[in-house]
Amino acid sequence: MIEKSLIIFLPACYPDRESTLRFMLKAEADLLEIGIPFSDPIADGVEIQKAYYEALKSFKLCDIFWIAREYKKEMEKRLILMSYYNPIYRYGIKRFVEEAYESGYDALLIVDLPFDEAGEILEVSKDVGIKNVFLAAPNTNNERLKAIDELSEFIYLVSTYGVTGVRKEVSKLTFEALKRTKSICKKPIAVGFGISSREHVRMIFNAGADGVVVGSAVVKIVEKFGRSADEEIKKFVEELKSYQTP
Repeated sequence: MIEKSLIIFLPACYPDRESTLRFMLKAEADLLEIGIPFSDPIADGVEIQKAYYEALKSFKLCDIFWIAREYKKEMEKRLILMSYYNPIYRYGIKRFVEEAYESGYDALLIVDLPFDEAGEILEVSKDVGIKNVFLAAPNTNNERLKAIDELSEFIYLVSTYGVTGVRKEVSKLTFEALKRTKSICKKPIAVGFGISSREHVRMIFNAGADGVVVGSAVVKIVEKFGRSADEEIKKFVEELKSYQTP
């Protein structure tokens, strides 16, 4: 699913669903991760928290499915649907997973659902045909990494301790965690949280990552330019993808 892939995160319906769709079509990323707005996003920093707060003023869960259906009419690139567990549970697990798959999502990333509590999601996902992605952290022990490697389409490695957000530097911990995870896991590894520049992307790919996720930096562009952020997002993604250029 990923191979030297730049993954861009966008919160759904920030500022509205039509704008989200335009941003997705303009952002020439390798994959897109679309986040379901949630009122208590414990893994997310201030940029995404603010975006979710604004989006929730008008957001309906059916918007998530509309966005994917409309996107897949024009683009074939893969979509990851990111959510916390509560919206899925309230909607109905089987119903949610089926609609996510039918609308065009290729994988589910449920941030606050550890793999060893995900039995029902995994069972339904297998029946439906959608993939699952699980998080690993720098302190995830070797046995849990092996278990995640068995179940996850790829490993989403959190770059450091804490929440999402723009950071000036990639910490030494990120490279240590990536090296250890690569030595244990057979599946591809994407690194996320805090990555916000072309240089960050270059460093992490050069360290052996199969994917890099950039989110909060994109959300800041939307915060600044609102519904007119299309071209700014496109330019930023082009800059990130130029990491191999001297």
